[in-house]
Amino acid sequence: MKIAVFSGSFDPLHIGHLAIMERLTADGLFDRVYLVISPQNPWKSAENVLTARDRHEAAVAAVQRHPGLRVDVEDIELGMDPPHYTIRTLDALREREPGNRFTLVIGADNLERIEQWREAERVLTEYGICVYPRAGYDMAQLRRELHRRNRRYKIRLIDAPQVDISSTQIREARAKGIDMSRYLM
Repeated sequence: MKIAVFSGSFDPLHIGHLAIMERLTADGLFDRVYLVISPQNPWKSAENVLTARDRHEAAVAAVQRHPGLRVDVEDIELGMDPPHYTIRTLDALREREPGNRFTLVIGADNLERIEQWREAERVLTEYGICVYPRAGYDMAQLRRELHRRNRRYKIRLIDAPQVDISSTQIREARAKGIDMSRYLM
């Protein structure tokens, strides 16, 4: 099976995440999406973030509200010793399920800095990435720049809806008492 590995803090899951997951399984792009709950994103502060277990439980509940999704909520990183590098997660999934092909899903904002990731070359050549658009980022240009450095990089761009909301915006609005339920998954 072709598995899209969509990893993040997902605090909370929102309609933008839903649009991406729906697109990933549309038209046979991927057979399943593994939504991997990360204990701590290295690019984000640990302040004001639910525990990883709470976020996992919230993700399970959110996915259950959308029975047509071909998504499995994964807690694989919750049982792994830190540090939580993406390459370690991908390797663990491949070891657990050797018959499946795993591809990492990232936003265009992460494509810009992917070469800073631990063992980025292995991620990009052994697993490959599937990139969804983010406002303010030219995915095609970023891919061209990466391919100039290494033609073996597997980088697939997808056309997914851009939803102008983020988990950070939702958390900040909630802290001010604003109802953000219409944006939640």
